[in-house]
Amino acid sequence: MTSRPDTAGEPGDGVLPSDTAATDDPVVAALRQALPDRVVTDPEVLAACTADRSGHRAEAPPLAVVEAREVADVQQTCRIASAHGTPIVTRAAGTGLAGGAIAGGGEIVLSTRAMDRIQEISPADRLAVVEPGILNGDLNRALAAHDLWWAPDPASRDISTVGGNIAMNAGGLLCAKYGVTREAVLALTVVLADGRVIETGHRTVKGVSGYDLCALLIGSEGTLGVIVEATLRLEPLPEGPPTTIGAFFDSVDAAARAAAAITAGGHRIALMELMDEPTLAAVAAQADQDLLSRGRAHLLVQCDGPGAATLAESVVAVLTEHGGDVETASDEQRAAELLALRRAALPALEAQGTLLVEDIAVPRSRLAETFAAIRELEAAHGVTIPTTCHAGDGNLHPTFVVDGEEVPAEVWAAAEALFAHALAVGGTLTGEHGIGLLKRAWLPDELGAEQLQLQRGIKAVFDPQGLLNPGKVFAREEA
Repeated sequence: MTSRPDTAGEPGDGVLPSDTAATDDPVVAALRQALPDRVVTDPEVLAACTADRSGHRAEAPPLAVVEAREVADVQQTCRIASAHGTPIVTRAAGTGLAGGAIAGGGEIVLSTRAMDRIQEISPADRLAVVEPGILNGDLNRALAAHDLWWAPDPASRDISTVGGNIAMNAGGLLCAKYGVTREAVLALTVVLADGRVIETGHRTVKGVSGYDLCALLIGSEGTLGVIVEATLRLEPLPEGPPTTIGAFFDSVDAAARAAAAITAGGHRIALMELMDEPTLAAVAAQADQDLLSRGRAHLLVQCDGPGAATLAESVVAVLTEHGGDVETASDEQRAAELLALRRAALPALEAQGTLLVEDIAVPRSRLAETFAAIRELEAAHGVTIPTTCHAGDGNLHPTFVVDGEEVPAEVWAAAEALFAHALAVGGTLTGEHGIGLLKRAWLPDELGAEQLQLQRGIKAVFDPQGLLNPGKVFAREEA
């Protein structure tokens, strides 16, 4: 899938003629000499690094992949790349949805996927120290033995890494109660572009010495440094089984208003997920179920911890008041089935074509208004926009299903109007996927000229040569 026409293949975006021979490049030779068993130039491996799950693809493969296993490998790679003026794209699992880890011609991929060790688990301090390449699911399976867990819970937890979560400040299904990744990270060890190592943050619960560089690095999308270790804030596993509730509504407007009423009422639910009619239709087709006969939108709510059952009773009352056809799961199997209905949304849409998955967030009180705007955009641009929503925190994922590799002009026009709506109601371009390549053209609309200049200045302090993930977040001519 191509990017928006005015952001594709810009000069300096790492796009070189496809016949450039990596073996003739002096930086690759230097890397091989310094890290002989870490450097990979296999064409299939290089080709895989030209894309992620955003649908974007670089026009030419990178020069090489360095498969780092130790902090020293990362330092050596950065020193060599800095000496040669060669861009570095940090990458792990490659599951991003914004094009943030895509590498092209003339660039080195620094893979941290093999750096996947758990260095420490401290139940006493409720923290873990881990390397960036560990998968989210693997980490939580290890923590469960200590009755602990790391709260960020992306839908991709079994294939995405902790380092990727941190780089994108990712979210997931449980942010309504437990917050996004930034709230679950205490400290970071980071290698800068020239190979220096800095340690940011604290092991302590409190710490206000100087500027909070740890928070700054979270969500920086690999443009400021390479994360090589993270100290994570852990939560105790919730007591007892959660209570899971599903509700069908006659309209997405009614479902969105019910969701807003739950949060406005102070009900601290763990999970609240909304699917609109086009999404339900896709799930129904994939699962061969007659879901639309039960309603035109579905809201899934889960309450956990002490008092979950009592809280669930209050939630059911709100859902019923707003016209919901409510079901409280009678056992763990039925709860799993209700959760599976929501988790089936993305695979069901993927079965229909190539996806452009958007990621706006709006104030929760504006959810119904935003769903109405999406329906208007569908009519105005002649497209269908299935939308799922982390309704507990106002994060919507309007999704465009595209035939073939090219994104039609009407889809980009609808997406641009969607972004404008989000900003107009006090929202943001991205709640968890990041800016990457996908949204850099619209970032000035959200930040404004003064803040954009400040952020470019921060980038220049950390990375004076502009070598770390160039062309991501900021368009190259603005870097």
